[in-house]
Amino acid sequence: MKELTQEKESVRWGGVWAMSLCAMVLVASEFLPVSLLTPIASDLQITEGYAGQTIAISGLFALVTSLFLTSLIGNIDRRRVLLFFTFITLLSGIIVAAAPNAGLMMIGRALLGICIGGFWSMSTATSMRLVPEQSVPKAIALLNGGVALSSTVAAPLGSYLGGVIGWRGAFICIVPIAVIALIWQRISLPKLPAATSIRDKKPILNVMKLLTKPVIAFGMISVMLLFVGQFSVFTYLRPFLETVTKVSTEMLSMILLTLGVAGLVGTFLIEHFMKERMYVTLIVMPILMMLTVILLLLFGSSVIAIFILIPVWGLISTAAPTAWWIWLSKTLPDEAEAGGGLMVAIMQLSVTLGAGVGGLIFDHSGFEKTFLFSAFILMAAAIIAFLTWRQSTFIAKIYK
Repeated sequence: MKELTQEKESVRWGGVWAMSLCAMVLVASEFLPVSLLTPIASDLQITEGYAGQTIAISGLFALVTSLFLTSLIGNIDRRRVLLFFTFITLLSGIIVAAAPNAGLMMIGRALLGICIGGFWSMSTATSMRLVPEQSVPKAIALLNGGVALSSTVAAPLGSYLGGVIGWRGAFICIVPIAVIALIWQRISLPKLPAATSIRDKKPILNVMKLLTKPVIAFGMISVMLLFVGQFSVFTYLRPFLETVTKVSTEMLSMILLTLGVAGLVGTFLIEHFMKERMYVTLIVMPILMMLTVILLLLFGSSVIAIFILIPVWGLISTAAPTAWWIWLSKTLPDEAEAGGGLMVAIMQLSVTLGAGVGGLIFDHSGFEKTFLFSAFILMAAAIIAFLTWRQSTFIAKIYK
């Protein structure tokens, strides 16, 4: 009996690993334009700011999907839904790689956004059903490890492949990995019926109702500000490095590799920090990111400074989503699916705002004001994270 239990648990962890690979594919697809912004803009004859909107539009559709997901999928087996989103992801990659103009590329990116919103809304709730309660933080860290691994490989490899086989070739390279993720999930994920019947309920209202809880409202505002600040800089990192630091394509790939490797390390370290000092970690992260942005402004022309600051940025910014997902699992253990939908909606709204507003500022005022905008928003994120902690402490005292 014990051996059967261990075998069952091993299979379920296989499902987590398969979802981690899918997460890697999604993140690589979503943010690959960051390392290919210049050649995409040149080939499609658009500005770099407009090219940055390819990230904004995927964020917008992810936002809408995350809010309407529960009502759309109803009582459908969650395993089938995850497989559907993975299939659409690989279809999106083909459309983007073959896009003859910006319009069709935006359609492909919109499809990707639907997959991002759907997958991430279900990820935490699914992980909580696959593993024992005490292993949930580890499963979430593993799931986000796919994000960090993608950041490690996708950005530098995308930049390199963009120079060798073109940006279209870089996008098409993601498709076979998506196929592997689809097959692996098909084999390893068990049937996942809806946890509760949602008939006669109003899922969107249930998601938004979570914001009536002060600790959730403050937490989500902090998440939103963190991601706006992050992506108003991250989306336009390549143009900054090319125009200010004046790096070559080979050097750019190396810099992005250091960012990804640091992010991978940060993702696996963050679980420890969240266990020991959860709210301190959530407060300190945006402060360190803000300081990094300011230092980039001051020393961005120095290659040595870049090789120090970019890994610091990667270490913190890549770990931030994992930290907030762990916070969510601890704050809303009984409403994980609704909470996941809200979290994805907030994150994707923030990605859309960060990339969109950052692109407008970048096109009209240059990188200096773009980075200053980011620093201001990140400081605000730290302040709201502090208020989230105070609200959590207040609630804990009431229920003592």
